[in-house]
Amino acid sequence: MSHRVPLALVITVIVGSGACSSTGSVPRPFPSPGGRAPVADARHPGSGATVDTYALTASALALRGSPYRNGGSTPAGFDCSGFTQYVFGQQGVVLPRDVKEQFGMGKAVKADRIAPGDLIFFTTIAPGASHVGIALGGDQFVHAPSSEGVVRVERFSTAYWSRRFVGIRRIN
Repeated sequence: MSHRVPLALVITVIVGSGACSSTGSVPRPFPSPGGRAPVADARHPGSGATVDTYALTASALALRGSPYRNGGSTPAGFDCSGFTQYVFGQQGVVLPRDVKEQFGMGKAVKADRIAPGDLIFFTTIAPGASHVGIALGGDQFVHAPSSEGVVRVERFSTAYWSRRFVGIRRIN
């Protein structure tokens, strides 16, 4: 039994297979972007990309257990503002090093509007904002407290933290 292949099909296969053939040359790679992604400077609102709060909180949570170190701003040891500066820096956002300066960044948010990634401030060792953490959702935040000496998650609705609450700032 003889099968006849229509001429149009043969031409289509020949032309189509030629389109998939290689010339043997290696394509040049795409040009790499010059530098890093835009940096958002919290001191100058609107100066870069918005904060990816999922990535920000994941980065913060990945540092749980890092030791407390007064003046520290690396995973080898953090104080509270060094921790927030480091975590935001991992997302390309520049925060000042000092708690009081961080309290002046972004925009104020009412307590009933808190969202993951917001900075939450407390008064602990001095009047005004003297401690900072990062809101996670619900009433939880992650911070680098000097007591118990490690980055950890706590509830800001506890008596200790709720009495010391100063305010919330949104950076983006």
